[in-house]
Amino acid sequence: MAVLVLVAGGQTQVKAEELRDTFRRVKSSVVVVRTAEDQGAALLSGLLGSTGLGSGVLISEHGKLLTAAHVVQTADKVTVEFTGGAQVTARVVSSEPIADVALLQLESVPAGVEPVRLGDSDKVEVGDEVFVVGAPYGLTHTLSAGHISGRIVQDPGLGVRPGSEYLQTDAAINRGNSGGPMFNMNGEVIGIASRILSHSGGFEGIGFAATTKAVRLLLLEREPFWSGMEGIIVRGDVAAALNMSQQAGYLVQRVSQESPAWRMGIRPGALRATIRGTELLIGGDIILSCNGIGVRDEASLESIYESIRKLEPGATLPSRVLRAGQIIEVLSVVSSDPDRP
Repeated sequence: MAVLVLVAGGQTQVKAEELRDTFRRVKSSVVVVRTAEDQGAALLSGLLGSTGLGSGVLISEHGKLLTAAHVVQTADKVTVEFTGGAQVTARVVSSEPIADVALLQLESVPAGVEPVRLGDSDKVEVGDEVFVVGAPYGLTHTLSAGHISGRIVQDPGLGVRPGSEYLQTDAAINRGNSGGPMFNMNGEVIGIASRILSHSGGFEGIGFAATTKAVRLLLLEREPFWSGMEGIIVRGDVAAALNMSQQAGYLVQRVSQESPAWRMGIRPGALRATIRGTELLIGGDIILSCNGIGVRDEASLESIYESIRKLEPGATLPSRVLRAGQIIEVLSVVSSDPDRP
């Protein structure tokens, strides 16, 4: 029996040493993401990041960085902080709120910081060991280790819709981990921390990370898109209460300054209201259609985004908006900047 205990202890020590060495190798690529917004605190529930704080990971020597969409979607200013204390300004290049992943571009990369590799999340199996690095509650470059508990491809109840995919894990994820990398034991990024299931508000053993497969398909292999706008689809009785002339629309909550939505003149909500237990900002625009496509559900939003991606620079982008009880048409011109539609 003593021999068996010694062998098991030796294996545990070897794994601990491997994890320690891998962490040392990749930790410089992990950053703290700090944001500033003028419109007030975030209203979305079920997401990890408290306003102003998240995590991210450098994936390119040219300054490309991954984080969670809900951390930066409506930020007016984004700054990232590296392990050595260097702070660098960043801007949003592309964002996919449905999958909760976003791509940032840094103004510069500090000397000596190496980007990490994206692994193949399709090869990940339940039971695989993983670790997450981020800034839970502002505790920078914190490591938590665990296993893959499951793979969520589509589950409307969890907000997982077509085009998005998540790895479920028992590695501890808390507020501030949002956008931080999930690594396999080879030090490759296989996911981006996104959300938790929790009754207490803290980690209860069920966390989710968007897969690198989703990252590649949605951010790296197609035209970038970032609206700079956050909102919620309203329908039914809520739509009627807001005097909408159609069954559904996109109620704008917040808009990032200098974003495409801001340049279009889209107005965010201004008054807080609680409707059926959900806190909303009302008084802003309700988008009824964009580029000729009516707002019906999340799938129609994706169709709108895809149609905008196909527009050439200088093209006119029409939108129908309900503003202050009146339906108006908003016309804007697609930017010539390839990174900012």
